[in-house]
Amino acid sequence: MQLSTLKPAHGRKYKKVIGRGGKRGTTSGGGTKGQKSRAGATVRPGFRGGDNRIWQLFPKTRGASKKPGNSRPHRKHRFFSVRQTKPAAVNLWALGAFTEGDTVSPETLATHGLVPAGSTRVKVLGGGELTKRLAFTGLHVSKSAQAKIEAAGGTVAA
Repeated sequence: MQLSTLKPAHGRKYKKVIGRGGKRGTTSGGGTKGQKSRAGATVRPGFRGGDNRIWQLFPKTRGASKKPGNSRPHRKHRFFSVRQTKPAAVNLWALGAFTEGDTVSPETLATHGLVPAGSTRVKVLGGGELTKRLAFTGLHVSKSAQAKIEAAGGTVAA
């Protein structure tokens, strides 16, 4: 084996040369004039042409400094608040697929197609009437729904 006979396992990948005539000549796909058409030009992320950056436009909140003696917690602006996911809601009138004495849980509601599969938080609302005696487990139940369930002879377990 000689150094002059060594070959790479795969061929070299050459960078496409543009701006030398042919299909990628003249402006070479960079458009005409302006900052972004120049060689080596980049625009910083968040730069809006000299205007204020977007995060500078939002109001500032008090108590965000890390000075000693500042006991107020850091609060983000209301536009950046964490969204709480609401539980899936099921009204009483939708429970017609269940038979007398069935147990209603998030899993059984998902098998009947009343809530999305994998829903862990489900709330039963008091819309409609309930005529069957059902047992509810692992569900959040509104006050009006609980009254109608107990009036029909059903039970609600936390």
